[in-house]
Amino acid sequence: MKFFFSIVLVYLIGSFPCAIVLSKLTSFPDPRTIGSGNPGATNILRVSGKKSAFFVLLGDSLKGLVSVLIARFLGVYGVDLPYIVLTVVVGHIFPLYFEFKGGKGVATMLGAFWGLSFQVGFYLTVTWLIAAYLFRYASAAALVSVIAAPVYTTMIIDVHDYLFPITLISILVVWKHRENIWNLCKGLERKLQF
Repeated sequence: MKFFFSIVLVYLIGSFPCAIVLSKLTSFPDPRTIGSGNPGATNILRVSGKKSAFFVLLGDSLKGLVSVLIARFLGVYGVDLPYIVLTVVVGHIFPLYFEFKGGKGVATMLGAFWGLSFQVGFYLTVTWLIAAYLFRYASAAALVSVIAAPVYTTMIIDVHDYLFPITLISILVVWKHRENIWNLCKGLERKLQF
């Protein structure tokens, strides 16, 4: 029962649209109507600047971290925890509150991994930062880090039951980046400006 309750609660937390709420509280427009149309930190960075992007990134990451911490507090442990990570990412990508049209799940995934395993969260975040610096594409950094997630999880946690849900997360986030992958292949993807 506590696992089912945690899944529902975490999905609802994941559905909370940080970028959209921030746009309503400030002067910048709804991110779904500008730029790439994605309610995520990268789109906010391009259309509203670093400060707004930072708060969206922080909010999306925190909802991942907080979801796992709440599940732990409610007594969810062991092989059930990666399903909490999966659920909060699904909530972010398919939010209940906005017709199941959400972001791409990278920041939420990274935050949730910090709650699952400090080491895995740290390595994934460093991987994203290095890839972003080297490639100058947020999407390429996201793809590298999300593909690394099952590898790091297996190496560090070494619980084979974690592999299935973590791999599902990777597949889902890669699928959400399919347009970015196409743009990268065609040389049309916009670079990050540091």
